[in-house]
Amino acid sequence: MAAHRSGPLKQHNKAHKGGRHRGRGSTQRDGKGHVGLKVLCKKVRKELSRVDQRHRASQLRKQKKEAVLAEKRQLGSKDGAPHQVLVVPLHNRISLLEALRLLQDRDTGIVHLQEWESTHCFMLLCPRLKHRWFFTSAKPGDLHTVLDMAKVADTILFLLDPLEGWDSTGDYCLSCLFAQGLPTYTLAVQGVSGLPPKKQLDSRKKLSKVVEKRFPDDKFFLLNTQQEAGMLLRQLANQKQRHLAFRDRRAYLFAYAADFVPSEESNWLGTLKISGYVRGQTLNVNSLLHIVGHGDFQMKQIDAPVDPFPLNPRVIKSQKDPGMAVEICATEAVADMEEDLKVLMKADPSRQESLQTEVIPDPMDGEQTWPTEDELSEAKDLLKESSKVVKKVPKGTSSYQAEWILDEGGESCGEGDDYDDIEHENFMEEESQDESSEEEEEEVCETMTIGESVHDDLYDEKMDEEAEEKMLEKYKQERLEEMFPDEMDTPRDVAARIRFQKYRGLKSFRTSPWDPKENLPRDYARIFQFQNFTNTRRRVFKEIEEKEVEGAEVGWYVTLHVSEVPVSVVGDFRRGAPLIAFSLLPHEQKMSVLNMVVSRNPGNTEPVKAKEELIFHCGFRRFRASPLFSQHTAADKHKFQRFLTADEAVVATVYAPITFPPASVLLFKQKSNEDVLWFKPVELRTKWGRRGHIKEPLGTHGHMKCTFDGKLKSQDTVLMNLYKRVFPKWTYDPYVPDPVPWVKSEISSTTPEVDME
Repeated sequence: MAAHRSGPLKQHNKAHKGGRHRGRGSTQRDGKGHVGLKVLCKKVRKELSRVDQRHRASQLRKQKKEAVLAEKRQLGSKDGAPHQVLVVPLHNRISLLEALRLLQDRDTGIVHLQEWESTHCFMLLCPRLKHRWFFTSAKPGDLHTVLDMAKVADTILFLLDPLEGWDSTGDYCLSCLFAQGLPTYTLAVQGVSGLPPKKQLDSRKKLSKVVEKRFPDDKFFLLNTQQEAGMLLRQLANQKQRHLAFRDRRAYLFAYAADFVPSEESNWLGTLKISGYVRGQTLNVNSLLHIVGHGDFQMKQIDAPVDPFPLNPRVIKSQKDPGMAVEICATEAVADMEEDLKVLMKADPSRQESLQTEVIPDPMDGEQTWPTEDELSEAKDLLKESSKVVKKVPKGTSSYQAEWILDEGGESCGEGDDYDDIEHENFMEEESQDESSEEEEEEVCETMTIGESVHDDLYDEKMDEEAEEKMLEKYKQERLEEMFPDEMDTPRDVAARIRFQKYRGLKSFRTSPWDPKENLPRDYARIFQFQNFTNTRRRVFKEIEEKEVEGAEVGWYVTLHVSEVPVSVVGDFRRGAPLIAFSLLPHEQKMSVLNMVVSRNPGNTEPVKAKEELIFHCGFRRFRASPLFSQHTAADKHKFQRFLTADEAVVATVYAPITFPPASVLLFKQKSNEDVLWFKPVELRTKWGRRGHIKEPLGTHGHMKCTFDGKLKSQDTVLMNLYKRVFPKWTYDPYVPDPVPWVKSEISSTTPEVDME
């Protein structure tokens, strides 16, 4: 009987791997002579025993706890900067002055009041708690001031109403602060003791439900007595600090004092001396300084005067009476500053950052020289060999564009569903940079677009018909764009080939090629470009963490000498506006194309059209620009959006200075009251000799509040002096034709002579 033999299709199983589960002895024999690892890698970390893993985890927890405690002890201590607290009342029934009076407890510590106009700021020194606070305040109606001061505040103290918590203005302010990114905050309720005893418990329960919507895991403190104010101060001192990424990587300063020295050439420009405490990072004099709302400047030098608000003031014993001691107060310390003034660092011109913001374009860049005779003859031979099809194209069309233009007898480029992929505007942009995984532990900031003010419409009793007509037209255009996206009627008065000469046909918007360097506008020659933006950003952040910078350390009280600053900066500061300065990272003064992912606030119903001027709060900057909107996709081409849609995020593209992410972005609509703020730095005068300035806008029709140095009379007139330079027009013409000769003709009647005899 023949034995069975397997065929070629027999299944072959994998052989057993005997060396996979080895014993301890074989492992030790194979590891003889090997050198142990010096660096703990992932593979070795997995092989740690459970006891070692628990020990390592406890060490990491201990290190983090010590870091948090060290940060708490540093903030507000004698060696650190004062604990800056921003007080924001969220309801119009809240008395801000009463709350600040309770916090100014003379028994708790020493109080130093600031002498700014229309501001309520004071320094509180508490040697018993070994802490010092600097309290500032801002009202929710002044939104830009609230946002600017929140960028540098260590803690925000929200004052709540015992019945409603916050009103519509306060809710609007909270939305903006959440979008920008909140630092450490505390909730305080004012006025509970003024309610009847039976209603106090009910009001607390109702208020807790209201607060849970915005602050689900936070509790509020009472602020009615000096004892409750003391408990609130302890809470502020012991809170864990929250970090904002855009300010932790930069040095910043809130001005406590400012002085202006005009230059010899002009009284409008000069040196601005800013005094304050350094925060965030070490401040180098060779870096550039950005003053919020005014621009970028260079520093000349940094001085280190005496701290005017020491936690433990110096005590000098009297020579006549040894038992008598005199404390040196802040005013006397300021008087002694000039004597103890120390120049900390002067700018080095060879190492100082440049203020150049744009590339100077070369008009001849990319142009070719006149070809030689050999090159011309070679080109003629090539033309003879290759036959080309002649097409009629619009004027100014490149050869690359001509490839996409079909002949009159050609077929259509897109059929059926491909019609939806035709681009509607000549707009392209690079894919927006995604944030790397390094910022996963940092705060998440949302972006939104909201209106400028909620009180503008309350002032106007009568509606402006012209403004309403324009707004109605915007609503119609937005509605048509939603109903018929990417559709446009052919014009009747202009030929379609002329109206759409900048457009092209694509077989597929997603897959058809389109050179991103083609037909760029001339403004692209003025911007700075990165070969690899992600690598540059990573390198800059790594230098901040590892490289030691020379300059003013965090917590030092310094005076910055900023050169070529307009006089309007110190004028705004003396009128009560905050003066905030941030140091710039390398390349952040240069102009480029910024792509920002934004989403529309559901509470904003007004249409926002592309290319409309908006106010931007981008990180630490505040500026105005007219953005383009496009779809937020992962493709290499992005379709243009005519309006800011309400149901999805879009990408806003503007020309602006480079800002390394992460940075929050807020967009505000430009309204007519901003037109009043434009002229705020200019001095007013009257025909009867009074002088004053604009205090704030009122309504949306150009009305304003003004302050003068005396009472105005009814027959007086308010004036503003504005000047501009006038130049002659270029009307020179060397050709002058000969004038036509002018002939004077006279007609007269003559009588013939008659001889009479």
